[in-house]
Amino acid sequence: MLTTLIFLPLAGALAIALLPRGREGVVRWAGLAVSLLVLLAAARVFQAFDASSGAMQMVEQAAWVPAYGISYRVGVDGISLLLVGLTAVIFPIALLSSWAAISDRVKAFTVAILGLETAVLGTFLSLDLILFYVFWEAVLIPMAFLIALWGGPARRYAAIKFFLYTMAASVLMLIAIIATHVLGAVLLWERTFDIERLATMVLPVRTQTWLFAAFALAFAVKVPIWPLHTWLPDAHTEAPTAGSVILAAILLKMGTYGFVRFGPMLFPDALVASAPLLAALAIVGILYGAAVSWAQTDLKRLIAFSSVSHLGFVMLGIAAMNEQGFQGALIQMVNHGVSTGALFLIVGVLYERTHSREIADYGGVAARMPRFAAIFTIVLLSSAALPGTNGFVGEFLILLGAFRTSTWWAALAVGGVILSAVYLLWAYQQVMHGPLAAKHPERLAELTRREVLVFVPLIALIFAIGVYPRPLLDRSEAAVQAALERLNRTAATTLPARAVVRDAAVDGAVVRVQR
Repeated sequence: MLTTLIFLPLAGALAIALLPRGREGVVRWAGLAVSLLVLLAAARVFQAFDASSGAMQMVEQAAWVPAYGISYRVGVDGISLLLVGLTAVIFPIALLSSWAAISDRVKAFTVAILGLETAVLGTFLSLDLILFYVFWEAVLIPMAFLIALWGGPARRYAAIKFFLYTMAASVLMLIAIIATHVLGAVLLWERTFDIERLATMVLPVRTQTWLFAAFALAFAVKVPIWPLHTWLPDAHTEAPTAGSVILAAILLKMGTYGFVRFGPMLFPDALVASAPLLAALAIVGILYGAAVSWAQTDLKRLIAFSSVSHLGFVMLGIAAMNEQGFQGALIQMVNHGVSTGALFLIVGVLYERTHSREIADYGGVAARMPRFAAIFTIVLLSSAALPGTNGFVGEFLILLGAFRTSTWWAALAVGGVILSAVYLLWAYQQVMHGPLAAKHPERLAELTRREVLVFVPLIALIFAIGVYPRPLLDRSEAAVQAALERLNRTAATTLPARAVVRDAAVDGAVVRVQR
């Protein structure tokens, strides 16, 4: 089932590549049909998933390069399940949003999008380190092409910067993967890149620290954690709308997923020891991203910097290292994909009409586009974490988890919540209300039925998760508890006693880092 899910988009891309030239309409419908089939397959996985188990499920394995212990091994647990579902939802929306915006090399664009979906799904479902690395790196190629071929005026600079940043950091991760494999051969008497098998090793804290640092650098660039975020605004600004949506909704989650997946499994002591540093960087990112967003004049760059702030909350939840923090981080990954993806679609709608992203070029848009104004309002409130929307659930859990670890962490992060509401409401007021000051007001036509259809699933998710998040929390709970139990068990026995504080009365088997 999982192999079908991973490679269905690639099979569709290959079939579309064989279509004759001049059949753009067929290509668009075929691409959308393939992405919807992937969504159905993901829904089947979601339905068949056993929420009571924290172990990997639906595991599929085949020998790949047995002489070096490399295998094709995929599986899903409650951590990867949420991101697989988010991926399956976002890609059809990205294709549908490009229906009119992309008219040049439509076939290549559709093939790149579907190829990217296979690489992302493979990343989230891989249980072999080499297989994970192959999919991780494969993501770079179609994404760089999307920016370089269909992006804005500085697209090549942005594509090269994106590629070099992520590639350079990933090389260190490859070295750490090889080192982990060598250590596994010594300690386990077995050549393997199997993540679950390698997780049975007990490595010295110093060794874990060096290996985790190499992994963490690759993940931190992808998140991106401040100060490694500088590639993000350029990539977002120059990418086409579909590229920005996928980048914000999915690709940035690969970094946070890496921390949650590999930290507790392979480097638990190093993850616990680095929690204060991760929390400090997360809080700086929250406040810095919010402040810089407020200073932007380009609407797309404003949303790009807001991602630095919002993903800082995700990292803070991970650094809290308790159930509330981890659960909040996971659900906030989904929430950010939904809300920020919708914000980039909103900017895309305005840009398609006026070819401007400057906030000063707009004003009074709500009077001409009332349906658009209603959708913008809902998405804005979601991004500002208003109760009843998805954003509130994630940020509340993260702040609760952070508060239980450190009151100061939570107090400082609350400043980001306030700043987020300020700059989002300021941008909304500038664009949607006041006198009509658009550069081309005659072009501000109301949303078409296709454009409304693009927003419908995202609006539905905003309210569904905001009102009833239990289906997502139930499915991730067992996997989160398993990760925390491993952190508790290994860190409590190998770290110095002063570095770890238990609080069984409050959090059960949850590790707390001493302030």
